[in-house]
Amino acid sequence: MPETAFASPALHEALASISANDSPQARDVWKMLATSGVVSALYDPPTPDGRWGLNPARLQTTLTALDAVLPLGTTLSFCVQAATALPLLRDALPDSLAGRTAREAVAGHITLALAATDTAAAGSDLTAMGTRIEQEGDMLVLTGSKRWIVNATTADHALVLARRRPGDHFTHFSLLLVPLTAPGVRVEPADTLWFDGAGIGSLHFDAVRLSADHLIGSPSRGLAAFARSISTERLASGLWANALASRVLTQTHRMLTRRRIAGAAQWDNTAVRHEFAALLIDQHRLQAMCEKACSPTPGGPPPTVAAALLKAAGAETLERTLTVCARLQGAEAFERDGLHHLRTEAAMFGIAGGTSHTLRDLIADHAETLLDIRNPAS
Repeated sequence: MPETAFASPALHEALASISANDSPQARDVWKMLATSGVVSALYDPPTPDGRWGLNPARLQTTLTALDAVLPLGTTLSFCVQAATALPLLRDALPDSLAGRTAREAVAGHITLALAATDTAAAGSDLTAMGTRIEQEGDMLVLTGSKRWIVNATTADHALVLARRRPGDHFTHFSLLLVPLTAPGVRVEPADTLWFDGAGIGSLHFDAVRLSADHLIGSPSRGLAAFARSISTERLASGLWANALASRVLTQTHRMLTRRRIAGAAQWDNTAVRHEFAALLIDQHRLQAMCEKACSPTPGGPPPTVAAALLKAAGAETLERTLTVCARLQGAEAFERDGLHHLRTEAAMFGIAGGTSHTLRDLIADHAETLLDIRNPAS
């Protein structure tokens, strides 16, 4: 199925439903996209890319379309579910609780959150988390807190990464599927002015008792599964950053050609044109990286590295684009929901899913692979 065919019936139907709603809530958006077939199309044949657990070109098409019509927070709500939580659940056995929950989410009947960032540790240091699981007979007992969780206040279930043993070995962590209505779960909205529609908050677990079927996959493979899924989240981040940068450049170019200073269009100023051209160069580089990430390349870098490259490039390109465009827009950028508001929210592209500094370390570790340096002795 060509991507234009995918975008035409399913996505256009969903966008029409979303646009008909004056202020669609994130849960409503998810349901509209699911019932229109957009969500299932991300994972169904023809051949989802095995590197990412979904079809990256369809994800790019969907994120671009949603970014054009929805606030950043609402698109973020969709992105976390589609690119991270659902691929994790879909890896589970079809007849397991996780597998059944995945089907319910794809159908739009329920919504999901991914709870990894821990109250007891810095966001990038997951192995220092304090949230833990203890075995009591046939039951699992979950205690701890997760913070800055997207969809915390709107989800039905959370995928919770928790410690099952002391220490930082990767086998000491498990993933649990936690109903947010379970006794002992408390949801606390985040005190923030940003990310309307993302349902950001904290999840507190006070001796939450769950049966063993709430484990997602092997008890010792929680962190490994999360590490695989984070590559898809980073891919989505880069694809979305490219869509957002392109949209802002288009809006700014329209403004510059319309606005007149001393009788001439602002666009006719050579300094303005050169600054804008530099942003176009950056965005087209990012677009080329997106296309490469969406097309399997024999002998290319592993998915973890390809995703890190794309996410880091996306964050840096978007930061420069929003900073310069906000300056070029002048006073209009300070309006309610103007470009300075978006700049603040878009800072998450350099933080969530791994900070840009963390990604640079990962990229540097694979410098020889990326440079295709051969061993002279081979």
